[in-house]
Amino acid sequence: MIQGIVFTCILILSIYFFSKRIGQIRKNIFLGRDEARNDRPWDRWKVMFRVAFGQSKMAARPTVALLHFFVYAGFIIVNIEILEIIIDGIFGTHRVLSFYIPMGLYNFLIGTFEYLALMVWVACFVFLIRRNVMKISRFWSSEMKIGPRTDANLILIIEILLMTAFLMMNAADYLLQKQNYGHYIVAGSFPVSNYLRPLFLSFSTDTLFLVERFCWWFHIVFILLFLNYVPYSKHLHILLSFPNTWYSNLNAKGAFTNMTSVTNEVKMMLDPTIVPDVNGVPARFGAKDVADLTWKQLMDAYSCTECGRCTSECPANITGKKLSPRKIMMDTRDRLEEFGMGVHKNGAAFDDGKSLLFDYVSEEELWACTSCNACVQACPVNIDPLSIILDLRRFLVMEQSSAPSEINSMFSNIENNGAPWKFPSSDRMVWSETGV
Repeated sequence: MIQGIVFTCILILSIYFFSKRIGQIRKNIFLGRDEARNDRPWDRWKVMFRVAFGQSKMAARPTVALLHFFVYAGFIIVNIEILEIIIDGIFGTHRVLSFYIPMGLYNFLIGTFEYLALMVWVACFVFLIRRNVMKISRFWSSEMKIGPRTDANLILIIEILLMTAFLMMNAADYLLQKQNYGHYIVAGSFPVSNYLRPLFLSFSTDTLFLVERFCWWFHIVFILLFLNYVPYSKHLHILLSFPNTWYSNLNAKGAFTNMTSVTNEVKMMLDPTIVPDVNGVPARFGAKDVADLTWKQLMDAYSCTECGRCTSECPANITGKKLSPRKIMMDTRDRLEEFGMGVHKNGAAFDDGKSLLFDYVSEEELWACTSCNACVQACPVNIDPLSIILDLRRFLVMEQSSAPSEINSMFSNIENNGAPWKFPSSDRMVWSETGV
């Protein structure tokens, strides 16, 4: 009874804090501008099932894709057993689902869970080796400081500990079943944890019980702690990758979006009868801070896995330029957290004198981008760093008149000659008369 009460309290507190954090993230995302992303629902479902569920874009690197699939599928499926653990924890039962599922099927499920737990363990161990021993370059870029690296390692270590506790719990459980101890009914198949039995053969029954209870509590409490850690880490993509891919940009990757603010200006130039709303806040051209971005761009920032595939494919980064698409997304998320906290405490009028542009992202980074869409193509969850880069550049050009001299020369030529070149429009076809 006491165990059930303690467990229920921990469970309720965990769900409360998780829900509170998710609510804050939702509020932060909707600080962004409105954007319609509900068209072509059938196509969106197909994209989500292919990219998020099927992990189709991971296949570009087959070995990593296989290991990630083990972690993805294994961790999710293994944690189906959490339902049984929660029921057992609340009511003090033992393997309660075995009473409602045919024993053959139940044994098959527990055995499958064990194999998957082993796969998760191995995959996480390999990922730790890749990050910390092999030191894959994209995990050691300048933006991957101690914090992001520790975050990734911590998650991998927690998953290894969870799978270890799960298998040790089952091994002790199996021995207690064999000894008809207490309420431990005979149920389940243990093809992996069976090999851990020699560790406990010298233990007394009471010690076995303590080991099983310790592993049970460790497993479920760390899962609940993990649940509350995820919304603060890059592993939020576990949850957001599904809606993020559903709301993917379905237009051609080379297509630019029109800015409503520019469209309105053009309409007023063409039709003098249109009167601007002088009482409202003038529309900003492009984006300076996170509130100028759309809610989808802010969701992209929270969905970033920090895997670095975008940066490793970026031609600007490869050639030594300062630009890193991953850093753009990490900076956007960090600024959104800072800005969202300020709005939460001080109201919508909050202004800390800082902005995403200049304080987080420099002009040098923005102008290094070639707009090639390599980062968008490489992202395994369809994040679009280029859209943020372009909106920040639009602000620089249209509100700050700040652009590299080459681009300013092009603008001047277009204004004066109707073309990017210095010669007048009457000379455009001269080249064809040279016979070249």
